[in-house]
Amino acid sequence: MLIKQVVLHRLQMQLKAPFATSFGTMKDKEFFIIEMVDEAGFRGFGESVAFISPWYTEETVTTVEHIMKDFLIPLLFHAPINHPDDVSVRFSPIKRNNMAKAALEGAVWDLYAKRKKLPLATCLGGGKTTIDVGISIGIQSTIEELLRKIEQYALEGYKRVKLKVKPGYDLEVLKEVRRAFPNLPLMADANSAYTLNDIAHLQRFDDFNLLMIEQPLGQDDIVEHAKLQKELQTPICLDESIYSLDDAKLAIELGACQIINVKVGRVGGLTEAKKINDYCKVHNIPIWCGGMLEAGIGRAHNIAVTALDQFILPGDTSPSNRYWEKDIVVPEVKMEQGVIQVPTTPGIGYEIDWATVEKYRVERLILENKQNRIGI
Repeated sequence: MLIKQVVLHRLQMQLKAPFATSFGTMKDKEFFIIEMVDEAGFRGFGESVAFISPWYTEETVTTVEHIMKDFLIPLLFHAPINHPDDVSVRFSPIKRNNMAKAALEGAVWDLYAKRKKLPLATCLGGGKTTIDVGISIGIQSTIEELLRKIEQYALEGYKRVKLKVKPGYDLEVLKEVRRAFPNLPLMADANSAYTLNDIAHLQRFDDFNLLMIEQPLGQDDIVEHAKLQKELQTPICLDESIYSLDDAKLAIELGACQIINVKVGRVGGLTEAKKINDYCKVHNIPIWCGGMLEAGIGRAHNIAVTALDQFILPGDTSPSNRYWEKDIVVPEVKMEQGVIQVPTTPGIGYEIDWATVEKYRVERLILENKQNRIGI
């Protein structure tokens, strides 16, 4: 594949409802759609997942644009690409900036799959025809509102519920949820809100029969998570600590977790996610696909990667109408009783709704390989 053109569509979409975590509350999602064109006229699409501020990782929408435009896209233009796995090698001189890398690599994977006339999931090696779906519920203003939402989502068929927790909003919440839903598959996501000084407090989470507690300690604290896991019956799931296969290897070797959340943007792309899948399969570590409030293109990539065999637990890839009044793909991603069908058409399996893209687009950058210039 020779990449002839990359178009960066910057979109700003309003969430159907604010989403609250221990870091803060989001009402809008700003991100990039990457449109990539090869010499034969095939078009592949990717989506950036960085937020407007660096609360999840150091990357932001603005830094992603800078890194893609000034460093990564020129590397893509430098020479033809034989396989999407080549992209991570070509990007390796650029340190970190995984979300910028993943956005572009995802478009290359879609392009490659369309050229092969195969579904993206098949090109990745995934064999599932459906994926199970869980849901993540942000911090609510009252326990009553939280219980109402959980009941609604349970009736819709979601396979598990993830609750955001933080100091002061944890034990009492879990107690009331368990009282109302004693058999609900339930996990707690702390987003690094605790420290090792909270061991005694975190041990009380064991009373609630949780599937896991996700990232209770700091994002760089693999060693400290290993210390904490020894003190808990509840499995620890690492999220922000895992940026690469090497991180996954270290966490597993140290016993820092029993489960890993794989977010494609955080680990730098589908190639690295597949490597983590294969390694965790050998070491019997369940993994699942986390969500970053993606629109339809990013959601389609998550469906494809979840078709891999070690993605055992339900992920956060909920249907389009969970977050958006109208998504940017057609058909929109749909769920029936907690299950999403893996597309069988070439590439990501969804078409772009250009009218909706234009409605939400606030900027467009066109980068041409042939002329080696940037147009606006």
